[in-house]
Amino acid sequence: MDVTQKLDPDYEKFKKNIFRLAGMCLDKYKERQMKRRITTLMNLYGINEFDEYFVLLNNDKEALQKFLDRTTINVSEFFRNPEKFAELNDSILPELIKNFRNLKIWSAGCSIGTEPYTLAMLMEEKRVSGYSILATDLDTKILEKAQEGVYTADHVKNVPPPLLKKYFEQDGDQYLIKPELKRKVRFKKQNMLEDTFERGFHLILCRNVVIYFTEEAKSKLYQGFADSLVAGGVLFIGNTERIFGADEMGLNSFSTFFYRKIVKGERV
Repeated sequence: MDVTQKLDPDYEKFKKNIFRLAGMCLDKYKERQMKRRITTLMNLYGINEFDEYFVLLNNDKEALQKFLDRTTINVSEFFRNPEKFAELNDSILPELIKNFRNLKIWSAGCSIGTEPYTLAMLMEEKRVSGYSILATDLDTKILEKAQEGVYTADHVKNVPPPLLKKYFEQDGDQYLIKPELKRKVRFKKQNMLEDTFERGFHLILCRNVVIYFTEEAKSKLYQGFADSLVAGGVLFIGNTERIFGADEMGLNSFSTFFYRKIVKGERV
């Protein structure tokens, strides 16, 4: 059967409209899962047609924000997967600090900011004087929440008590990141599937973000991360992910969910 016969023309038109409206390329996401998410949202408004739903999104900022919230992944907490952050803190960061000066770190798909602030706490505890942390996300509302730095008890449940006391101020049932830690993170809007990446990173984290991406989009993204790392730099991915053909991208898997950019001449 001709592949074009399988295409849903209404959905194809919707994808093009969404790209023009929000800069989000739905072609890079697995279609079945994404359509399921979108139709669930449409049902909330009693809408059955993609054209009608786009008219709503184009005219209702609140509906558009709900669409972005549901179609991008914003589940987050501090020290997510604590055992892997312990490995990062105890083994990987000391090696990077030893081998490089002025560490450049990137939290890609940072959501509400728990990951970059976690990294800032780790760096502060190691008394690293020269480092920078870039945190990026596509969703501007989510970035605003990240910059506000206000969290619930569920968000901070994995934060060790001494760090919770040192880097947060409690206000009722909320936990506020202290200003001095906020200043350690630079937030920026970025579409990982479309925009050009900065270079020269020593550590990149992209965790539990690409689960709904197509395999082609994943490969392109991971290659972009590899290109953005310095030789010997580290990529930290999520526990639902694996990089196929990592060696062809110049990456070496040296621990579960951790990849190092191969140094020229290094044997893998």
